[in-house]
Amino acid sequence: MNDKPTSINAEGIFEPFSSEDVPVEEWSQGTRFGSKYQYLSGYGGSTHVGVQLEELAPGMESSLNHYHMLEEEQTFVLEGEMTLKLGDKTYVMKAGHHVCFPAGQKAGHSFYNHSNAPCRFLMIGEKNPNEVLFYPENKRVGVRLLGEGYKRSSQIDYWEGVDTNKPD
Repeated sequence: MNDKPTSINAEGIFEPFSSEDVPVEEWSQGTRFGSKYQYLSGYGGSTHVGVQLEELAPGMESSLNHYHMLEEEQTFVLEGEMTLKLGDKTYVMKAGHHVCFPAGQKAGHSFYNHSNAPCRFLMIGEKNPNEVLFYPENKRVGVRLLGEGYKRSSQIDYWEGVDTNKPD
């Protein structure tokens, strides 16, 4: 049984809920990365689409810059402003702005709060268990199904290390 709170009732039906009912979680990595978030879709019982209400503090980055091979993500800014790093370009995003990151778009994306106030936004995305992610900054390849990451520079040829001749 799931020990995290959800919107499920005694009959096993997921009911409407207030975002105030969803636990606020926090994470950080060093002084550069971190945010507060509420995993709305998990609380509501979703298994295919992820929706998260995030708050990015001034001076913080939301994640390591990355792109997805199989999943699409979208972001909608609710309050405040932040900088979107998308490939080699940056864009200021303010309340009411929306951006889509289609699957396979080979331009890393991440957010940086350049302002003096928190920025609140919705992250919406698929939850594909077979997802493969690329991280341009450190050349990492993340394989969700394996729960592992690899250096992209460790790429090998299909037949490398295999004896392709029949034994005598």
